[in-house]
Amino acid sequence: MSFVQPVTLAARGIELVPLALEHEAGLRAAAADGELWTLRVTSVPEPQQTLAYIEAALAARQEGHRFAFAVCDQASGVVLGCTSYHDILPAVRRVEIGYTWYAARCQRTHVNTTAKLLLLTHAFETLACNVVGWRTDNFNFASQAAIERLGARKDGVIRGHALRRDGTIRDTVMYSLRAGEWAEVKAQLLYLLDKPR
Repeated sequence: MSFVQPVTLAARGIELVPLALEHEAGLRAAAADGELWTLRVTSVPEPQQTLAYIEAALAARQEGHRFAFAVCDQASGVVLGCTSYHDILPAVRRVEIGYTWYAARCQRTHVNTTAKLLLLTHAFETLACNVVGWRTDNFNFASQAAIERLGARKDGVIRGHALRRDGTIRDTVMYSLRAGEWAEVKAQLLYLLDKPR
């Protein structure tokens, strides 16, 4: 049995649904909102690559090292973006959260905070993870700030770690959150979601 089982997670009008081929048009539209594939430091698919992106995610799910979700508006079912558990290590009860991106209209809204609350709650309270990690490009300052706002701690930088889509080699900034830190982080995420905007 796979460590991460198919599950739909929902709260505050946001629903995380196991990514499927039926999400292709919605993902394509979400990526087009802001032409997100043009950003050098993200993994957003180009419109003609959306199907291949989903197929690769489904193959990784089958292999047990990535479980991708479509992030949807719960009322309408409209796809807002994508997020995943990845680098899943059942033996040490660790997952990472990544491959996360949203339509431009959803950025700097409650969508990302809600999705992270859902993923972290499931990871720590259902999967009983010891650690949840994140990684991001050293030049993706918006992503680093978002991860730090979640309460994750910076573990360090792996230099010369991965290729970007433009062929340059990136340094990767690593973050983590341990199970013992979750209660305080959860309280902070709920505070951020509940405070007046």
